[in-house]
Amino acid sequence: MQPAKPVVQRPVVRPVTAEEVPDGPPCPACGTPNAPDRRFCRRCAARLSSFRRRVRNGSDGRWLRRGILLLFVVALLVTGFLLLPAGRYVFEDVRDKLGGTAAVSPTEVTASAQTPGHPASAATDGLTDAYWGAPALDASLTCDFGEPFRLVGIVVHTGSSPEPEAFRSTARPVRAELRVTTADNEVDTRTVTFNDKPGEQEVRMGISDVVSVQLILRDAAGPVGEQPIALGEIEFFKRS
Repeated sequence: MQPAKPVVQRPVVRPVTAEEVPDGPPCPACGTPNAPDRRFCRRCAARLSSFRRRVRNGSDGRWLRRGILLLFVVALLVTGFLLLPAGRYVFEDVRDKLGGTAAVSPTEVTASAQTPGHPASAATDGLTDAYWGAPALDASLTCDFGEPFRLVGIVVHTGSSPEPEAFRSTARPVRAELRVTTADNEVDTRTVTFNDKPGEQEVRMGISDVVSVQLILRDAAGPVGEQPIALGEIEFFKRS
């Protein structure tokens, strides 16, 4: 009996599984992607933690520089806004609306003309049944102040009395020109109209550094020429 011939085993071909590429930062030395939790590169063993730290610090630095630049730009815009006349006006107007007010009395009151018994001082004595009587249109009342102040508004009482019958018995202004002089001698001129009825009427102003206010009568209702044009009271209010 002859011995059996040895059988050569055929090589077994095993399937090759595709290597999964980790979804993480590349190695700073060789560029191989690594898992996020690895501290050393799986190919060249280079340290990975320092790379991640450098990236994080660099990102923080960029955001810090951007924040400083943004604050600088905002500061420039705010400064320019306040330096512009329109910006200053809006800023002061907001302060007027948010702040309180206080009455301010003139140190001197004069008139270009007045009827007997109705002097210029009667327009600022706090009484609405005593009045400044102007003999004709274009007469003016001037109020001077000892210290400059922010003029927020003016309250005017037209006519000779708050009582309707007495109010209609005399002439009363319905339109006037206001000339407001500031400490630097600039004059702000405005035309105001009044309702032809008893009671206070408010006129918003919003002018800084006021030292004088002149009211010039331009139009009136009632028996003009027969009775004096009566201005019962004028009050001035500053920002407190």
